[in-house]
Amino acid sequence: MQANILNAGNTMIENDFNGEARKLLESKKHKEGITKYPVLNFTEKDLENLRKRVCETLKHSKVRPAGGKLYKMTKRAFDIAVSSCAIVVLAIPVSCFALAIYLDDGGNPFFVQVRLTKGGKPFKMYKLRSMCIDAEEKFAEVQKANKCDGLAFKSDEDPRITKIGKFIRKTSIDELPQFLNVLKGDMSLIGPRPPLPREVYLYSPEQMDRLLVKTGLACTCQTEGRSDMPFDEWVTTDIDYIKNRNFAVDIKILVKMIIAVLKRKGAE
Repeated sequence: MQANILNAGNTMIENDFNGEARKLLESKKHKEGITKYPVLNFTEKDLENLRKRVCETLKHSKVRPAGGKLYKMTKRAFDIAVSSCAIVVLAIPVSCFALAIYLDDGGNPFFVQVRLTKGGKPFKMYKLRSMCIDAEEKFAEVQKANKCDGLAFKSDEDPRITKIGKFIRKTSIDELPQFLNVLKGDMSLIGPRPPLPREVYLYSPEQMDRLLVKTGLACTCQTEGRSDMPFDEWVTTDIDYIKNRNFAVDIKILVKMIIAVLKRKGAE
């Protein structure tokens, strides 16, 4: 039986799924979005318990990731080469936008958020801040306006997004600092997008298959318009990628992603 993590204040306890979580899991079957996540704040212990649950679930997965040792070595070498070049080339543009964000409200222009990667391992993901300084504290209220049909969050009129934030989100400029995550090895250039702990907490075993491989900066859903794709279809495309990935597929997705970004396809 899978271990679950219940919210008791800010401390979570291993147990079976509680009633609220079960209802939320049932609701997504009917394409209803989540408007109240059972757990928002995760301590280090909470994250470790969640990682263990993910690992235990993945032991029983029927999905077998494609790609042998040569592919993995080539993929990592490509990640290092491209991310290193990108960091150098984009250093000045990113610095300019960071300065603009700082001058706008005086806050830290960079936003650090805990996400999960292969095996449920937590890491700190970097972005240019596109929201107000206290955006995380305000999420408990904003989540009620979720327009996404699955476990992710989306709001057409999120009041936390700043004027500069709207532009850098629309152009995907806010994602550029993640090249540092790729260089560090937290992420790959191509792979399923890294989910939030609050989302993985509600994942079904099939959805957890997304965490069989290292998460990435770009995935198939982004080439098709990431905010336009239903959540279940998003998951399906990730699983298809995991089953069929190879270097040629990675290059194809990377090229299509660049085109999608330039066309601002599905960006929010």
